[in-house]
Amino acid sequence: MSSFATHTVFNQVPPLEDYSLYDTDPALRAAVSREGALAWTGELAAHGAWLGRAQTLEAGAQVNRSLPQLLSYDRSGHRIDHIDFHPSWNLLMGGIIARGLHSRAWAQPEPGAQVARAAAYVMQGQVEAGTLCPTTMTFAAVPLLQREPSGAVDFGGLWLTALYSREFDGADAPMSAKRGALIGMGLTEKQGGSDLRAVSTRAVPLEAAGRGNPYLLVGHKWFLSVPQADAHLVLAQTDEGLSCFFVPRWIPDGPRNAVRLRRLKDKLGNCSNASAEVEFEDAWGVLMGEPGRGLAVLLEMAATTRLDCVLGSAALLRQALVQAAHHARHRHAFGKTLLEQPLMRNVLADLALESEAAMALGLRLARAVDERADAQARALVRVGTPAAKLWVCKRAVAAVGECMEVWGGNGYVEEGPMPRLYRETPVNSIWEGSGNVMALDVLRALQREPEALPALEREFASAKGQNRDFDDALARWHALLADGAQAELQARRIAGGLARLWQAALLIQYAPQAVGQAFAASRLREGGGIFGELAAGTDTQAILARAWPAAAC
Repeated sequence: MSSFATHTVFNQVPPLEDYSLYDTDPALRAAVSREGALAWTGELAAHGAWLGRAQTLEAGAQVNRSLPQLLSYDRSGHRIDHIDFHPSWNLLMGGIIARGLHSRAWAQPEPGAQVARAAAYVMQGQVEAGTLCPTTMTFAAVPLLQREPSGAVDFGGLWLTALYSREFDGADAPMSAKRGALIGMGLTEKQGGSDLRAVSTRAVPLEAAGRGNPYLLVGHKWFLSVPQADAHLVLAQTDEGLSCFFVPRWIPDGPRNAVRLRRLKDKLGNCSNASAEVEFEDAWGVLMGEPGRGLAVLLEMAATTRLDCVLGSAALLRQALVQAAHHARHRHAFGKTLLEQPLMRNVLADLALESEAAMALGLRLARAVDERADAQARALVRVGTPAAKLWVCKRAVAAVGECMEVWGGNGYVEEGPMPRLYRETPVNSIWEGSGNVMALDVLRALQREPEALPALEREFASAKGQNRDFDDALARWHALLADGAQAELQARRIAGGLARLWQAALLIQYAPQAVGQAFAASRLREGGGIFGELAAGTDTQAILARAWPAAAC
């Protein structure tokens, strides 16, 4: 027998699986109740349990190992522009559609529906982020289609029935043969990027011009979201100006549309989700909205997709935090678990503050969407969504990187979850408008929406007088806002400051005192830097117990 052993495995962390994403998140449960979605608790608990199953978690890993493939032709040489996905994609999409994350809040607009959907989205994004793209695109398109009169396309009957369906149907088939549907979007072109007025794709009416009538599109898109979708909302130039078109994958009662997928993008992250370059070769489409008003139509859609960017970043931040806390609880170094090390507790508690603040602001904005009939709620969505997208999405990149560092070298290895979380995170800052676009949009909202600032003041009012750091930061923010000559130069400070103030106001009012005070002290005072700089005396035990109950053990 050998007299030595070189591979005794110990001090390795067991995988985190077969747990409930809902039951282990006290802050999320509190926000669901606070923001008006208590009636959905049972459904959210069931969803969180399904997501935490080992099988579901493995499906998320599988779709990122076996990436979608473009099949331009079938074996007989017919052009099909088909995208082939791993079977686990269908499992994950089936779970999303069955729970209605793609349309239910619009199809059944009950009180709290948007908040419940946002909470489910935050949990879903912790398991696999690529499937969120078709979910978001479809969700954002539904309210636009609800307003469109049926004409060349049967919006009110065939399409909305399929979009409201709770059955995922990934078949490439005419709409009349499908049990469900997904919608994508095609805006940006290679010469324009965020400057959508530079779109060069042209649309010419087949007969009469105008809303609901068919056109032929010629041009390209540098990024086509969800290229396998049953239809896309596309920007194109007309004689009246930039307009929005509904471009189905199959022409009604006709052949496959002339939408040619040239290649799939080789992306840094979000790899399970296909994105394509596309050319329109007299593609058939129907004008949506008024001619020349396409940008207004798509910007309305962007308000919804941008909130999902916030929720998606909150999801990645939460999962990275949970993985870091789980690792620290089980990994030993220098005679103690990592979780017992004071400096590690400081880092994890700081990350926990960031995570709860991101989620709390996201769900508060979702409640404003629920209350959109009210002018002040609409103003909060208008000004708060770009501010939250700027701040939360950027902070998530640094926070997820810090969580990866908690794992040490193991966090840099592809067999674990951290590399995928890290690669997923930057896209939410870029997608649907980069940081500068968001900051300038906040300025426009503050300048043009008379209800915006008063609505924000009402949000801040309940926190005023409770925390000196908050009061001082609010005064500095007002002074910054008053300096109109420097507003554009300081737009990021204005937008980021708004997001931090709103997060602090929520935590000061509704989170345990240790959480609210620590957030205000660490985020609102001048200065600050890397995670793990919480002041002496911060109750890291209380913060960690709220963030990940197992950490209190």
